[in-house]
Amino acid sequence: MSTPMSPEGTEHPIRSLTVLPAHREDVELHTADGLTLVGELAVPQDRPPAATLVTFHPLPTHGGYMDSHVYRKAAWRLPALADLAVLRFNTRGPTSTRGTSGGAFDAGSAEQLDVAAAIAFAEFHDLPHPWLVGWSFGTELVLMHGRDPAIEGAILLSPPLHRATDADLDAWAAFGKPLVVLVPEHDDYLQPDEARRRFARVPQAEVIGVEGAKHLWVGESAVRRVLDEIVGHVLPGHPLPLPTHWAGDTVEATA
Repeated sequence: MSTPMSPEGTEHPIRSLTVLPAHREDVELHTADGLTLVGELAVPQDRPPAATLVTFHPLPTHGGYMDSHVYRKAAWRLPALADLAVLRFNTRGPTSTRGTSGGAFDAGSAEQLDVAAAIAFAEFHDLPHPWLVGWSFGTELVLMHGRDPAIEGAILLSPPLHRATDADLDAWAAFGKPLVVLVPEHDDYLQPDEARRRFARVPQAEVIGVEGAKHLWVGESAVRRVLDEIVGHVLPGHPLPLPTHWAGDTVEATA
């Protein structure tokens, strides 16, 4: 990242590479089978977080990792715009600029221990009101392994429902915690009408079709819609839409 680019008090647009002020630190998660997973925790700069996002990235074998763009932008913006803590990490195997997590991709099976390690990290560090946020493959991890009483609920972005089965949906229905499902209109795997049918077996699920969006949520309008929906559900009553300009210091990240 570069040095600060905007003097305090000057309002600038929040662009795709804009990084707003926050306290960010490299962290490690430790799994029950002895692996170290690398990650980053971003929290508000000068106040405690109001709630926490524990994020699970898309499929590692197709380029998914902790820096997948929606999560990177959530960590860059939401601590400042919504007082949220954002935990990002690489599940077993992937490499990012943060480093490489131990172990190897296991198609969602051994990743159960990664999910448990992330929830335990949030608990141990007293991160308040944790919500799980899964994207694509990450939604499978949430549905299959995320039913922990410590969490407040979960938000799913582009769920393919490949590995997660009706039995997992039934288990979430019995779990009772909120489930928010954002489904792009032009998703490659599961589109809104079919998603409503599949998730109908979870009474507390809210399925939201997003017009014009695709599986990877490419473009600022798609990212902003996702971040607005996340904040609106995690922090009911928070002013929306989120600001598109920031008055104060920012930095510009490298692509």
